[in-house]
Amino acid sequence: MSKLIRPTYPLEVNIFILTIIFLLSCFFSHEMFENHFRDRDDTYKGYAGMVLIGVAVLLMVLIVWEEILFQVKLQQVDGGLIFRNHQTKLITQLIIYGVITTIFFFIYFQYQVKLLHFIIWVAVCMVPPVIDKIISGINNYFDFLKLTDTTIAYKNNELEGSFDVKDIQNIVIIHDTGQMVHKIELLFLNNEKVTIDIDEMELEAFYVHIYEFISTHYKALLTEVKNTLN
Repeated sequence: MSKLIRPTYPLEVNIFILTIIFLLSCFFSHEMFENHFRDRDDTYKGYAGMVLIGVAVLLMVLIVWEEILFQVKLQQVDGGLIFRNHQTKLITQLIIYGVITTIFFFIYFQYQVKLLHFIIWVAVCMVPPVIDKIISGINNYFDFLKLTDTTIAYKNNELEGSFDVKDIQNIVIIHDTGQMVHKIELLFLNNEKVTIDIDEMELEAFYVHIYEFISTHYKALLTEVKNTLN
């Protein structure tokens, strides 16, 4: 069972924004093509190329603006919650990214393009998704944080663990400069300590809910909150 926690804008608003982005992309991509629209064939071909650029930009926006296709949801389990990204999200984003790549290959081999303008459009459409979403998604594909009344479990790349709440004597939440959950320190009855680096797990959308769950369900253990980064 899952619960939507950050809905996107209403459908009409999304369509309006995407339409504006599409039209602007089509308009500004005109200078990329060597076609000067002097005859009917060139006109049709030129417009088709501009539409393809508009589609590529829209696909890029759908990857970067995740809330449109990938609404943030909490996964509920018995006694608690699992915080993780959609594991199908990255696969879908990679497929969309492949479509963008195909569009630019097609344009390069089927149209006469101005190379500098072409490179700029390739960079606009292909660099932001890789930097902003895809690399992070690959690095954090299996990461999760599970909080229940009896157990705290997590996976952060090669780091992972599952701990019984009854074995914990203290939980410390470390905030970042924006007062969001940055790290969670677990101090056990045997004086061992484990640090869960929430900031490395691509869970930004869940920071408030993680804090609320800990402060509510582990209130007796939450004896210190730091406001500095260590």
